[in-house]
Amino acid sequence: MVIKLRTLRCARNSSLLTPKICLSMTLFTIGHALAWFQLNSQFVWEWWRQHPLVCVLLYSIPMGLCFLMGTRLAVEETEALWSSRFMAFSASYFVFPILTWHFMHESMFTPKTLVCIFLSCMILGIQLFWK
Repeated sequence: MVIKLRTLRCARNSSLLTPKICLSMTLFTIGHALAWFQLNSQFVWEWWRQHPLVCVLLYSIPMGLCFLMGTRLAVEETEALWSSRFMAFSASYFVFPILTWHFMHESMFTPKTLVCIFLSCMILGIQLFWK
């Protein structure tokens, strides 16, 4: 079994970070931010705790569209559904610690969280560089 590492130049594209990959990562990041607010606003603001249906209705459609379009673009570019899944997972580790630290005052600088962020960066690197 031979494992080939993708170089900075892709076979189909002139660079590694193509516009589709950048846009898909942006959409995944926005989708995860919307998911964070949908799930955690109830802990930050009392009003959202009392109005869960409004929260679900407000965030679900834009969040779903971000994930749908991000996945579509990532799969079109990488030709692999698994790549899009791991790219979306990695994007969540850029969003969740920052929003949780800002709104919930929970530190992201614990050894466990830092290792998880490092591992998510490694997963993203594998998806981008390993073909």
